Amino acid sequence: MILKQDKIAVDLPIPKYPSPNDAAAVQELLGGKFGEMSTLMNYTFQSFNFRGRKRLRPFYDLIASIAGEEYSHIEAVSYSINLLLSGSTKRGHDPEPGPLKEVVDARNMYHFFSSGQTSLPMDSMGNFWTGQNVFSGGNLKLDLLHNFFLECGARSNKMRVYETVTDPCAREMIGYLLVRGGLHVVAYARALEQLTGVAVTKLVPTPELSNKAFPETRKWESQNSHLKLYT
Repeated sequence: MILKQDKIAVDLPIPKYPSPNDAAAVQELLGGKFGEMSTLMNYTFQSFNFRGRKRLRPFYDLIASIAGEEYSHIEAVSYSINLLLSGSTKRGHDPEPGPLKEVVDARNMYHFFSSGQTSLPMDSMGNFWTGQNVFSGGNLKLDLLHNFFLECGARSNKMRVYETVTDPCAREMIGYLLVRGGLHVVAYARALEQLTGVAVTKLVPTPELSNKAFPETRKWESQNSHLKLYT
């Protein structure tokens, strides 16, 4: 089970101005194919379905512990989306002036039509997340290889969303995820190496794992967050 704490994993600055289009871009990191919902649900089902836990305990612990952490990641991404959407429209009860007209050009109208101007389980194009993104094949080597690929794809998307948005709220959240996600890339690579003898770490960086280009990562790396798994 997951122990819930009433706090966000990363303190996010309040945006000076609302940015619905930044929020739409960040949705990719929540409900995209390589988003946090995919990492959460892949590792969660793999941990639920893990057979031979006693014999293969270190590998089970790895998958299950990262699954638990991913819950905090979807919470952090959702929180940043909500902050970016706050103040997009003026509150009121009179529909005649068109209180939503200011966001008619927003890239994702689901935020205004299908929620209270908050996050939704979808990608940056408004496609809802699907369980078809989950792979739990029952073969440990295959599952770990899938997870390595998933984390590499997730890191690539984080970099691209960072390059798309400029609000400090979004970038602070992405900086945290870049640090933790980079650790997960290495963790799955080393697990595969231990299990098979194949030097998967030679594939790293896939993509580049250095965070030097992202100032928001420095605080977390100074705390060695790029070296510690939560187990």
